[in-house]
Amino acid sequence: MNSKLQHDLDNFENILQKAKQQGIDFLNNIDNIPTSNTYSIDPKTELNELGLGSIEALKEFNERLAPLMVSSPGPRYWGFVTGGSTPASIVGDWLASVYDQNTQSVTSQGGNSALIEFETINLLLQLLELPDSFLGGFVTGATMSNFTSLAVARQWFGKQYGKDFAKNGISETLTILTATPHSSSIKSLSMLGIGSQNYTVVKTIEGNREALDIADLEEKIKALNGKPFILISSAGTVNTADFDDFEAIAQLREKYKFWWHIDGAFGGFAAVSEKYKHYVKGWEGADSITIDCHKWLNVPYESAFYLVKKEHVNLQIETFQNSNAPYLGNPLENFNYLNVVPENSRRLRALPVWFSLKAYGKEGFRDLIEDSTALALHFANALIENDFELLAPIRLNNVCFTLKGEKNQEKVSPFLSALNDTGKVFMTPTVYQNKKGIRASFVNWRTTENDVKLVIEKMREVISEI
Repeated sequence: MNSKLQHDLDNFENILQKAKQQGIDFLNNIDNIPTSNTYSIDPKTELNELGLGSIEALKEFNERLAPLMVSSPGPRYWGFVTGGSTPASIVGDWLASVYDQNTQSVTSQGGNSALIEFETINLLLQLLELPDSFLGGFVTGATMSNFTSLAVARQWFGKQYGKDFAKNGISETLTILTATPHSSSIKSLSMLGIGSQNYTVVKTIEGNREALDIADLEEKIKALNGKPFILISSAGTVNTADFDDFEAIAQLREKYKFWWHIDGAFGGFAAVSEKYKHYVKGWEGADSITIDCHKWLNVPYESAFYLVKKEHVNLQIETFQNSNAPYLGNPLENFNYLNVVPENSRRLRALPVWFSLKAYGKEGFRDLIEDSTALALHFANALIENDFELLAPIRLNNVCFTLKGEKNQEKVSPFLSALNDTGKVFMTPTVYQNKKGIRASFVNWRTTENDVKLVIEKMREVISEI
């Protein structure tokens, strides 16, 4: 064995102890770690011939790379709908690395860790009050969840014309209808060869809404004269957390033939709360659903899952199966995730989620969702009392706002830049209904009213300076 590897093996416990302590120090001090920084490094370093060993590598990391880290898992990182990591989820994530499984099979001599994934999906269906008619699995994020779901939708579309797009390529123009899709859905259309501009925009409901207009949707459906199409709908738009009317869409399914996909990356968790579950009423009728875990479920990146109706499993296998690997067996008889998802190599991403669900249960996540939405409302009210105005009503956990007065539109960008530079909070810019705005997203389990108070005070300071 290489001498450095042997030394690390002999000192494994000490190495892990030092790493654990560093993690604890970071998390215990997360309130004081900046949400932004301008620190930089020259990444063109020389590779050491003999290697440093883990302890010396950790020292170099602390000296050169650790200052790059911001408090993205902290209570005031309100950009990008970024969740934190609960204690239980970190336990699961660390153990996923320790056990280092390639999670594929449920009936193999070579390891059946996919049974943990099956169990975790079952727990998630219970949390979201969805039926077990869905088959689910874990991927890296909303982009791959949308990609997986829409890839099966693409195969379904081809079958409506008696064609196998997975084997022979796309030979028909796919029709996609959507109103306010997330960029990851559009990116998925590009990766699937459908085309990032190949979709028809459905009108949104009048009156400061991002949800699709059902009447306009039906008009566009009628214009297709019975041809199949794919509908991408939203459970929580990224700017204003708006929801399409799933009950109305379900009624359209009784009259027309289409694949119904829901992007519920963060908004799907409205189902956990009695206060907000009406937003997703009827979503169980969808063919596929996208949900992120590293958002409101507060597990470490990268974690999301897809849900596709079990009735479409043949389409899913046709899309993703490893047809040139006979040793894998019959994909219908011997379930293996590599036949139903893009990746052949798969980390045990389910484990952090399993630990989280077991540790905190339905009540824990119900409290998290309702606390987050209450904080969003609290922040919105504080904005109105100061020099800001809301661009949209608060429906769930996202606050979309701007500086008060048309004359201050040119100050929005420099204000946000200066605010983020303080390192006390991080929010993201947006444009909503042709106005420059700012978006704050409340999803982190650590965030409290004190954080809102601190941020409002800092915003007052910054706005007074510009």
